Amino acid sequence: MTRPALLFPLALLYASTASASPLPEAAAPPSAASDPAQPARPGEATRVVSQSDARRLLSNKGVTLQWIDWDRRGVARVIAGEPLWLLRATQNAQQGKGRPILDGAILEIGEGYFTFRGTIRIADTPDPGRICEATKT
Repeated sequence: MTRPALLFPLALLYASTASASPLPEAAAPPSAASDPAQPARPGEATRVVSQSDARRLLSNKGVTLQWIDWDRRGVARVIAGEPLWLLRATQNAQQGKGRPILDGAILEIGEGYFTFRGTIRIADTPDPGRICEATKT
């Protein structure tokens, strides 16, 4: 496994008032209880500090990774679960096999940010066969 770099700042989640198209059924996020990348801990809930930013997150227009394609967004799905919100996002390269995947829980939503715990994985980019993955907050 390649040593993970700071990946999340490169994955830009776009927000607007339009809703994103749904993910294909196979890409739907697993329940927090069944996936070790997004464990629901007793008493844990998403802390919403900014209601307007929570609305922006729910109505996002997708995700991009700059070296895959910033003009063609992938799909980002946010599920406002009780008590924990989940995020599943992916983007496929138009040409080639490059693909980022984010899968986990949103722990806090504040003004201009959110805190994510889960897995960020980039596969087949910049070289075919390369995988960079990290599971953490």
